[in-house]
Amino acid sequence: SVRITDLDRGTAVLAGDDFVTLPIAGLGVVPLLIEVAAGFESGALDPLEIIDKSSLDAVAGAGIWQHLKAPALPLADFAVLTAAGGDALAANALIERVGLPAVRARIELLGLSHSALLDRFRDERGPDDAPQVALGSARELAEVFAALVNSQAVSAGVSAQVAEWLSLNHDLSLVASATGLDPFDHENDEHGLLFVNKTGQDAGIRVEAG
Repeated sequence: SVRITDLDRGTAVLAGDDFVTLPIAGLGVVPLLIEVAAGFESGALDPLEIIDKSSLDAVAGAGIWQHLKAPALPLADFAVLTAAGGDALAANALIERVGLPAVRARIELLGLSHSALLDRFRDERGPDDAPQVALGSARELAEVFAALVNSQAVSAGVSAQVAEWLSLNHDLSLVASATGLDPFDHENDEHGLLFVNKTGQDAGIRVEAG
C-alpha cells in the first residue's frame, strides 16, 4: 500500500490501498517514541532515568546496544538508539518502562484506529505471543508523520523532539535512497532538505514512513 500526502493541504497526492491494516515491524515504535517524548515534556518520565541491560530479556535483532559494553543507559539514549538504528533492545527498554497500555492509549489519543503496537521485539514468537510487533495503515502512518512535521502531534515540543530523533535514522535504503543523502550524516543537509523517516523490516515486510 502507499500514501503520499501534501503536508500543507492535507490532501492525498497518491493513494493505493492506504486504508489496509498491515504488519509494520519496527515502524511501530513511532507511537512509542511519541509517548516517551510526551512523558519527558510532562515530567512523568526522567530522560536520565537509567535502565540496566540485565533487567531485559536478550534479543538478537537489529541494533547496537547488545554489542556495547555499557551495562546501562538513560531513557533519552534509548530513544535515540531506537529512532536512529532500529535498536530492538533499546525499544524493549522503552516499552518496559512506559508499558504497552500507555502506548495504546496514546495511539487512541492520536486518533489512530488501524494502528497498534502489539508486543515487544522477540527473537522467536510462540503461540502465546502476538503474531506481529505492530500493525498500521499507510494512511494513518502518513497522518502521524504529517502531524510531527506540522507540530501537531501532542504538542509543538513533543513533535519537534520526535522529529529530531527520527531525523537521525540511518536506514535510507527505501524511499530515501532517491535523495542521495548520507545515511549517517544528513541532519544538516547542505541543500536544506529535512528528511524524517522510520523503516521496518521482518520476514515478508519492508515498510517506510516519513
